[in-house]
Amino acid sequence: MPARPQAEVSGGPSRTPLDRLPPQSFFLVSAVFHYLGPSLAVLLFTRIDVLGVAWLRVASAAVVFAVWRRPWRLIGRLGTAERWNLVALGVVLAVMNSVFYLAVDRLPLSTVGAIEFLGTVILAAAGARTRRNAGALVLTTAGVVTITAIRITGQPLGFVFAFANCALFMLYIVLGHRIANANANANTGAGAGARRPAGTRRPASIDRLAGAMAIAAVTATPWGMGGALPAFRHPVLLLAGAGVGVCSSVIPYVADQLAMARLPRATFSLMLALLPVFATVTGAIVLRQIPTVQDAAGITLVVLGVAIHQQERKQGGLRTAGFGRAEGIPDLPGHDELRQPGRARLAP
Repeated sequence: MPARPQAEVSGGPSRTPLDRLPPQSFFLVSAVFHYLGPSLAVLLFTRIDVLGVAWLRVASAAVVFAVWRRPWRLIGRLGTAERWNLVALGVVLAVMNSVFYLAVDRLPLSTVGAIEFLGTVILAAAGARTRRNAGALVLTTAGVVTITAIRITGQPLGFVFAFANCALFMLYIVLGHRIANANANANTGAGAGARRPAGTRRPASIDRLAGAMAIAAVTATPWGMGGALPAFRHPVLLLAGAGVGVCSSVIPYVADQLAMARLPRATFSLMLALLPVFATVTGAIVLRQIPTVQDAAGITLVVLGVAIHQQERKQGGLRTAGFGRAEGIPDLPGHDELRQPGRARLAP
C-alpha cells in the first residue's frame, strides 16, 4: 500500500471554507480513499494485468499533479542532492506501488495493510528506543505473525510481495522525510544545498511529490504500460484506471496535507492506528474479504502496536529523532515542516 507524502503549508490571514471544517474530517477522507482506491484496483485485475493497473494508477496521478503543480519548474530550483533524492523517491514509488498491487492480488487487503505498518513501527523504534516502542514493536510483530501464520503456506509469493512493500514503505518514509527536511533546513538557512538564483522560492513538498510521481510513471513504464494497453481500447476501463489513480494517490495525499497542517503530530500518529481497521472494513465491503477470528486478532494487535508507539521526546515539546538532518528518521511519514507556528493553509 502505498503509501503518504509530506507537504508544506504557508500561513496567511485569510480563511478558506476548508478552514471551517474540523481537521479530523480530512483524515477520514484520506483513510477512506487510502484503501478504496486499491479495492477498486483489485476489481480491475480481472480485465487488466496487475502491473498494468499499477502503472495506470501512477501515470494518472502523475498527469493530475503535472497539470496542477507543473513539476518541470523544479529543475532550476533544486540542488544536485535534492534532484537525486527526487529521483530515488520516484523509483521507490514506482516499485512500491507495483509490489503492493502484486501483494493485494494474492492476499486480503487487510493483511497487506497490517504488514505494511510493521515497517512504520520499526522506524519508530529505531528513532526512539524506549520501552513503550519496544512493546509496540512486539505487539505489531505478534499481530503480523498471527496474520501470516494463516495463509503463508498457501500464498508464499504474496507474502514476499507484502514484505517487500513494507520495506519499500520504510524507504519511502526516509526519502520523504529527507525531502521535507530540505525545505525545513532551507527555511532556517541551513543545508540549503546548491545556490539558487535570486528571487526564486523553495518549491513546496507537493511540487516535489508531483516531480517524483512523474519520475515514477516513467520508471514503471517498461514493466507496466504493456499490461495497461487493453485499457486504451476501452474508454470505460481507462477511466476506471484513472479513477484508481485519483482515489489512491491524489485525494488521500491532498487530504493528508489538510489534516497534518492542523492536527498535532502525536494526534495524527495516533489516528493512523485506525488505518488497518479501515483496510479491513473496506476489504469486507468492496471485495467481500471477511476476516477470520485469527485475522481480527492479528489486526487488533497491529492497531494496538501502532497506537502505543511513541516518538522521541525532548524537554519543551515533541520532536522527531534526527529532525533537522537529512538522514533523520521519523516515526511515521514526517510532518515536521507542518508543525511550525503560523502555517494554516496549502501553499499555492
